Amino acid sequence: MLDEIAWLYDLRGKDIPYNPVFFSYAAITPTTATLYIDATKLDKDAGAIFGDKVQIRPYDAIFKDSRAFGESLEMEPLAEGKPEKPKKKFWISTKASWALSLDLGGEEKVEEVRSPIGDAKAIKNPTELEGMRACHIRDGASLSEYFAWLKEELVIKGTQLDEVQAADKLEEIRSKKERFMGLSFDTISSTGPNAAVIHYKPEPGNCSIIDPKAVYLCDSGAQYLDGTTDTTRTLHFGEPSEMERKSYTLVLKGVIALDRVVFPKGTSGFALDAFARQHLWLEGLDYRHGTGHGVGSYLNVHEGPIGVGQRVQYSEVPLSAGNVISDEPGYYEDGNFGIRIENVIMAREAKTNHKFGDKPWLGFETATMVPMCRKLIDERLLSPEERMWLNEYHAKVYEKTRGFFEGDERTMRWLERETRAIRVVEVALS
Repeated sequence: MLDEIAWLYDLRGKDIPYNPVFFSYAAITPTTATLYIDATKLDKDAGAIFGDKVQIRPYDAIFKDSRAFGESLEMEPLAEGKPEKPKKKFWISTKASWALSLDLGGEEKVEEVRSPIGDAKAIKNPTELEGMRACHIRDGASLSEYFAWLKEELVIKGTQLDEVQAADKLEEIRSKKERFMGLSFDTISSTGPNAAVIHYKPEPGNCSIIDPKAVYLCDSGAQYLDGTTDTTRTLHFGEPSEMERKSYTLVLKGVIALDRVVFPKGTSGFALDAFARQHLWLEGLDYRHGTGHGVGSYLNVHEGPIGVGQRVQYSEVPLSAGNVISDEPGYYEDGNFGIRIENVIMAREAKTNHKFGDKPWLGFETATMVPMCRKLIDERLLSPEERMWLNEYHAKVYEKTRGFFEGDERTMRWLERETRAIRVVEVALS
């Protein structure tokens, strides 16, 4: 995987849109490290940092060198009449090309394994975690500014904006933030029934005008030098239906449930998935996508091997302190509306009164700093604990992002309105 090579050598590139990686191969032995890349893509700083510790080889040389590696393996004689077998084998990723495996000698000389580099990359170090916190504050401020602008344009000015024009405005706002390097994927800017299309992609000339009387779903993210963001917020600028408010609140309860969960070390994302779905399930509702994916540190916005969902692969690798994942349950009514809320959360050790089994317990810290849509929340469906979580979250969002809005009365008014506290006392359903 290209992101593993970028992480291993601490390099970033721009060969693939939205993902700061570069076309390359890597070969590691007990005594050597070789990077196969078009050398013209390396700046002078990279060469100086590598010195004589990393050998740079032409990108196309990997197959010739692989054949030489395969031929160099020492063979071990077996019983008379039986073929020799190698004393050692090459490790290659299960995602490596078949051509590379064949040049190394095929099954006899190759052992395919899940890359240990991917496991290590998924556990962020303190510098990477601090970068994720910082970039999400800047990114959250961009989204708040965008939503405040969008409301004014649609509701107050009556401006007709299509989904692409709105997405372009969001990118413009983000681009002014410190350390911005580009988007992390195509922005999903979707109105009304388009919001029910999970991976909707608006195209210029082939998209809808945003309807202020319908649900608006925005799933977007950015690449910054200190981290990668991925945030989804669903809004309504008019009067939402009862089903839209109920659906949104059930999804919000799922976001909160996963955010608040405490679990023993060794637990996988497969085991946590039901926490996010439970409130929808009680109503006979569900969604047809995973609950969360790993997020890179100024790398791919979708990063393995960890995640939260019903796929068997999410049971293979337990969550660890330092993992960064998305928390994004949803609900979709085809041809009508779609709801999704997405925060990026970071696994960390949790403080518990006891330590059963004498093992660490883990929980999550929220990185995303964007208000929830107050108009879509049915407070009657929230427990006192969920209300407290929401108030505490909104207080953090307000405190960490308000400094970006000095002199920006429009965004400041929007932020104050969306983050105001709700009552914590229980309200009986009528």
